[in-house]
Amino acid sequence: MTETLLAQLAAQIKIWGRELGFQQIGITDCQLEEHGERLRAWLDAGHNADMDWMGAHGEKRWRPELLQPGTLRAISARLDYLPPDTQPVRVLKDSSKAYVSRYANGRDYHKLIRKRLAQLAQRIDDFCNANGLESSGRAFTDSAPVMERALAEKAGLGWIGKNCMVINSGAGSWFFLGEIYTNLALPADNSTESNQCGDCSACLKVCPTDAFIGPYQLDARRCISYLTIENKGPIPEEFREPLGNRVFGCDDCQIICPWNKFAKPTAERDFHPRHGLDDGDLLTLFGWGEEEFLRKSEGSAIRRIGYERWQRNLAVALGNAEPCAEIVAALEGARHRATPLVAEHIEWALARLNSGRRRKRKIKRPTAGPTT
Repeated sequence: MTETLLAQLAAQIKIWGRELGFQQIGITDCQLEEHGERLRAWLDAGHNADMDWMGAHGEKRWRPELLQPGTLRAISARLDYLPPDTQPVRVLKDSSKAYVSRYANGRDYHKLIRKRLAQLAQRIDDFCNANGLESSGRAFTDSAPVMERALAEKAGLGWIGKNCMVINSGAGSWFFLGEIYTNLALPADNSTESNQCGDCSACLKVCPTDAFIGPYQLDARRCISYLTIENKGPIPEEFREPLGNRVFGCDDCQIICPWNKFAKPTAERDFHPRHGLDDGDLLTLFGWGEEEFLRKSEGSAIRRIGYERWQRNLAVALGNAEPCAEIVAALEGARHRATPLVAEHIEWALARLNSGRRRKRKIKRPTAGPTT
């Protein structure tokens, strides 16, 4: 009887998930030892840069029952976020524009997905209460030591590609992930998405900073997403030129992925661009004062890096732009009031612009993909 009820519940969870706006729901066991071994090797190699939190929780990352006692299954959900009519390649090719990773163009996804998962968890609890089942669980959205991509792969939501992103053969990789850990022994889904990267290595080759040291291996110390978001100090000079006009994150390895021709624009209006961040002018954004930055980044993932790092990133991007009097004037005008961190990057940008030196090498930009 219990197995029948759990099978009914598993099927109902998929229906409820769609009703709540998720594109796909999968259920998996929590055997992640293989992924745990890979994580340990990655940490031992120092590829996490200074993100010490990646190793701070020990085995809790790959042993869910240590994080949430009693956990037997993980319910994995994905939600598309690609804004409609987005043109990332056009923005990347225009050195006067600021490139913001597409996931950060709209509102921060954490609250939206967490709310949806909480609603799904409540429906699960209601079903269990009505049928005499004991239910306990916890929802996560990039908010705890959870191996989201590994669980999504095991749950059949896609495969972990060479660019370390979860790729779905019918939807590409432009989606967020969230999970519910549950004590219910729900029937697990058999993975239906075998790895289909094949011989393709486009994502590895297009990376502006050569952050991929091999297929499925990313060195965060070289990754633009790390350098512009997680990194709290100076951006190493060797990466400033390759950074181009990317001021918050980087999507190159997704833009060029052939599977993203199947990506569909999100229907979630909260993920649509705000304040023109999908193709903002560098000079306009650099001209924001801290108060304006805080106002316009309210409810956005961009807020988390703070005004200082925002200015740091923009200064580098301006140094990579086509030289003009307006840019030089803006940088010189900001120099006297800048923090030491920002001032260092302004000085670099001014030296680069005033020297008239062209780029040492051609900046790699994706030229393929469905959103060009």
